[in-house]
Amino acid sequence: MSKELDAIKGVINDPEHIRNIAIAAHIDHGKTTLTDNLLARAGMISDKLAGDQRFMDFDDQEAERGITIYSANISMVHEYDGQDYLINLIDTPGHVDFGGDVTRAMRAVDGVVVLVDAVDGVMPQTETVMKQALQEGVKPVLFINKVDRLIEEMQLTPEEMQERFTEIIREVNTALRKYATDEQIEKWQMAVNDGTVAFGSALKNWAISVPYMKDTGITFGDIIEKVNEGDHEGLRDEAPIEEVVLDMVVQHLTDPRTSGEDRIPAVWSGDMDSKFGESMKKQDADGPLVGVVTNVEDDEHAGTIATARLFSGTVEEGDELYGIGSQKTERAQQVGIYSGPRKLNVDEVPAGNIAAITGPDFSTGETFIKAGEEEITPFEQIEHVFEPVVTKSIEPKRTSDLPKLIETLRKRAKEDNTIQVDIDEETGETKVSGLGELHIEAKIERHLDEKGIDINVSEPIVVFREGIDSKSPEVTGKSPNRHNQLEITVEPLSEDVRKFLKEDYEELKMQSDDDTEIRDAMMDAGLTKDEADNIMEVYEENIFVNSSRGIKNLREIQEYLVEAFHEFCDEGPLANEPVIGLKVKLHDAKLHEDAIHRGPAQMIPATKDALKRGFLQADPQLIEPKQILRIDTPSDTMGDAMTEVSNRRGDVVDMEEEGGSSVIKCKLPVEQLFGFEAALKSATNGKGFFSLIDLIYEPLMLDLQEEKILEIRERKGMKEEMPTLEE
Repeated sequence: MSKELDAIKGVINDPEHIRNIAIAAHIDHGKTTLTDNLLARAGMISDKLAGDQRFMDFDDQEAERGITIYSANISMVHEYDGQDYLINLIDTPGHVDFGGDVTRAMRAVDGVVVLVDAVDGVMPQTETVMKQALQEGVKPVLFINKVDRLIEEMQLTPEEMQERFTEIIREVNTALRKYATDEQIEKWQMAVNDGTVAFGSALKNWAISVPYMKDTGITFGDIIEKVNEGDHEGLRDEAPIEEVVLDMVVQHLTDPRTSGEDRIPAVWSGDMDSKFGESMKKQDADGPLVGVVTNVEDDEHAGTIATARLFSGTVEEGDELYGIGSQKTERAQQVGIYSGPRKLNVDEVPAGNIAAITGPDFSTGETFIKAGEEEITPFEQIEHVFEPVVTKSIEPKRTSDLPKLIETLRKRAKEDNTIQVDIDEETGETKVSGLGELHIEAKIERHLDEKGIDINVSEPIVVFREGIDSKSPEVTGKSPNRHNQLEITVEPLSEDVRKFLKEDYEELKMQSDDDTEIRDAMMDAGLTKDEADNIMEVYEENIFVNSSRGIKNLREIQEYLVEAFHEFCDEGPLANEPVIGLKVKLHDAKLHEDAIHRGPAQMIPATKDALKRGFLQADPQLIEPKQILRIDTPSDTMGDAMTEVSNRRGDVVDMEEEGGSSVIKCKLPVEQLFGFEAALKSATNGKGFFSLIDLIYEPLMLDLQEEKILEIRERKGMKEEMPTLEE
């Protein structure tokens, strides 16, 4: 341990010799196996166990399920060209339900090794992790894994293998071009000849790259020959995977200082010329402290441990840290660096590193500084690719466990901000939302069980949305005192405007001080100049526009109108589900002269009254979440897989066959996905699997609308009848 610590301490203060990296890939492509090999290099596990031990899956259920659920951190020293380099590595999950962990890891690192299975090729989650990395300004390199299977099982010729590699590299570079900036595209394209691509077998512990071939004289023919002879041991000795991959990391992934120049402006909207901005660009250990919490875990012995990327300054044991979002001051009781499940304590950790800080009760995503320093603009919120769509109601079997349940769930939501917890303190009913059934099961239900809290869990609930299909007539909303009235219309937003609001609006708002830039972007998306000039509020995927001409005292009541708009969009009139895709226009208002008669108690009900009337006269509809999936299955079971899709109200969008396997692209309602994984395995003799490409919302079939609305209203304790204008 002390030798390991001494080696790390020797490099920790030298940003040019540090690489913060993540390993990311589609599920089962071999990330954790590769990480094991890198640990063997660092002397942390034996060479013989590498690739088999799954050392980084140190949570019990990770070992049981054979998948990674939590991101795991490790620091190790690698010698390259006679110099020591500190590699701070995060092994991330591949299952889409744990995609939040991948996004958070990307905030902490400067580079990522994207792993692709040579047999499966580029899969939907490969593209998702590329998107997650590039949104955070993180540079990728490529490792093509399981090459031994191309030689042994598929018996490809060298020419066929080269074609396979070329195709994979082309698809990964296509994803790069889709999500990167022009400058990044030019600098970050991956290619075999420059060494930004390596090939190998994580399970058999060997790898190769063009620079390594040049240095050692090994040829691709030698590799094929040795694999055909079954001499993986010999290959491991000649081309050890950790040597090849870590050399590629050192050569091609950027150090924190070089990365800071590009990354900080991409994820921080503060003043780059301030002392904080200047220091973060240089990752200056002597500058003012700035860090971002990228993970939080609760250790029963040590307390709360925050994983944080330090962008400036140095954190020391005993420091008082101030969280800008929570506005809390917390003490760093211990600081350290990670070594898998172990934490190595040190006196201080400087900028450019990933630190383990024991003590601070901060949430994931929190920006912190030293207490007493001037406040800075916090880092942008960590943007997740997918949103929570599955909800379960959780209640303790013993009332005495309620406080413990609430505390545990709140901690869980702090650790993973893709988990949403909604607690009704009076009734004790608690709703937990996550990215999928497995997400809630693994991170909530299992965790509560381990804490000894017995719970009753509801069947999974899917949150629908409400929307409209046509424009309403002009409708009137009256205040309870009858002294104020509003004239409004509601109409559906175009797809392009909704897409802009969902994907680009928040980021543009954060980055731009110029309203005209936002207005122009809105017009490009499809709003008229008049609408774009007079937006009163944007909320979720809905817009409130002032289309009136000179209403007296409008300014004074505007905040009440906006508040009512928020409340209405949170709970629509069909079944109290959230509203999306709504454009509301205020045309006129008659207001009482005396401000006391047009306060919130009058104007909020008047606005909601008008919104409901308009909504119910604009062909209202329930909108359901659907997942676009890719299903991979052997060709002889393709028919059975498609039957599973059609039995669940699914649509097949596309289908292709390659060799003996079929790829089906389909759309399935999220509500119909519960138990789908097991059903697909059963229908395809255990060989079929699916991956998530995208999440979309589409209107529920007409003949199911009323039945579903009444079902949701009953579940929520509302009147079990369709809403009407008369109400």
